[in-house]
Amino acid sequence: MSEPDDLTKAEIVRMILDKKTENALEQLSEFYHLSTPQIVVGTIKKKRRTVYAVYVQAEQKIYALNSTIFYDPFVILHEYYHHIRSKLGAHRGSERHANIFAQSFIDSYRKIEKARQN
Repeated sequence: MSEPDDLTKAEIVRMILDKKTENALEQLSEFYHLSTPQIVVGTIKKKRRTVYAVYVQAEQKIYALNSTIFYDPFVILHEYYHHIRSKLGAHRGSERHANIFAQSFIDSYRKIEKARQN
């Protein structure tokens, strides 16, 4: 699975930070040629409220615990990774891999921002 370049990753993170989470998910979905998951603030039954967000494969929906999480790039990208894995027919992507995926976007964002400041 190929990944977006650093500029694209940084743009995705910036969109989420700028409260354009839905747009960021649309852009990611275009890149990966996938349907865009819906994202909502709320919880689902039988899930602990200590979970910041969850991807529900059957609904193709990301549930974010609150509006703070809705605009948290790491959490949103972590859950989007689960969407990618479910669409590719291998939902058993580990939490570690989801974290690595999300962190790669954060790292690209920091790299681009640091370069802009210099």
